[in-house]
Amino acid sequence: MKILGIETSCDETAASVVENGDTLLSNVVFSSMDLHVAYGGVVPEIAARSHIEAIIPVIKQALSDAKCTWDDIDGIAVTYGAGLGGSLLVGVLTARTLAITHHKPLYAINHVEGHVYANFLIKTSLPDYVLPAKQPKFPMLAVIVSGGHSQLALFQDHFDYTLLGQTRDDAIGEAFDKVAKILGLPYPGGPSVGKTAAEGDPFKYELPIAQLGPRTGVGIRQRIQHSDAVQGGAEERNESYRKVRRASTADANAAMRAVVESGKYDFSYSGLKTAVLRLAQHETGHDYTFPSTELSGALSDAQKADIAASFQRTAVKTIVDKAKLAYEEFAPASVVIAGGVAASPELRRQLSKALPLEIDYTDPKLCTDNGAMVATLGCFSAKYNRPTADPKTLDIAPNLSM
Repeated sequence: MKILGIETSCDETAASVVENGDTLLSNVVFSSMDLHVAYGGVVPEIAARSHIEAIIPVIKQALSDAKCTWDDIDGIAVTYGAGLGGSLLVGVLTARTLAITHHKPLYAINHVEGHVYANFLIKTSLPDYVLPAKQPKFPMLAVIVSGGHSQLALFQDHFDYTLLGQTRDDAIGEAFDKVAKILGLPYPGGPSVGKTAAEGDPFKYELPIAQLGPRTGVGIRQRIQHSDAVQGGAEERNESYRKVRRASTADANAAMRAVVESGKYDFSYSGLKTAVLRLAQHETGHDYTFPSTELSGALSDAQKADIAASFQRTAVKTIVDKAKLAYEEFAPASVVIAGGVAASPELRRQLSKALPLEIDYTDPKLCTDNGAMVATLGCFSAKYNRPTADPKTLDIAPNLSM
């Protein structure tokens, strides 16, 4: 089974062909990042226009690299949310058109779930990719960290998970971008803060970690497809019925709801961002406004490095502490990290040090937005008989959540 994956949720135009949910045949990514650097962040209209120009050449290259024709492709998977509306629209409309033209089933993919599934790729003949030796086992704890998301999810099986916690304000990637602006470092903030932090003392400054209390009105979010929609033979349908029954028992739901509503797996980075701003102002001896080049200009390179290192240690520690707590409570068989921040060497180092099991990290190139993660989840969607999307009506969902 070969699935073409299309990803256009932000500023990367990406396409990939994945075989059987474990083999990467091609992975083409075109980034419009250079167009956004001057603005200190992604400009939605510029991103959408770039997608329009790049989408067809990128798809053609992905098929060529995979040595595939349309006759070889068994389905098309496309990110339909979450993301920038204009960017998503380019990918979805393209996928819809291709699905109709080439008579292929269409799978609508949740961007965040897709990031998790990049960890299931274990084989490729492409150069310069270092992939895990084996696929993750269930139950699986997923640490999802990116520019727009900070989440912990416990997967009992494919398409059966509970969102344990999420950010209550800003995601960790947003915090890195904000700190980069404070320090006068280039966008995107993750790589630039990490590079600067490597020259500093991570224990120079003590920065706060948010102490969060319980939250109410938080339901259990499990991606369990009702068995009526499952296609296939009687054995597959019966197994689906059993999964739904197991996952929806009152006792299990009540216990998990208590965990979620406790808020102990939630994140908050707004206070940390403010603390870094106040620290930078204190170190300069002036109450410079932000954003301001005066503030970053008044900081020495050594001060910037120490602030970056102290921030990175604190931001990563928050993620690692929550992951360790979840590991101790749920004893998952495997742990994966997903999203752009998952490429951070410091996060990988701290997580490996904190947890007793060996984590088989995927290639950093598969942590940032790419079509391979979309195609991989598309493969599993086909394998598990997930409902296909209507290529005539599939719409975007910019605010889609797990």
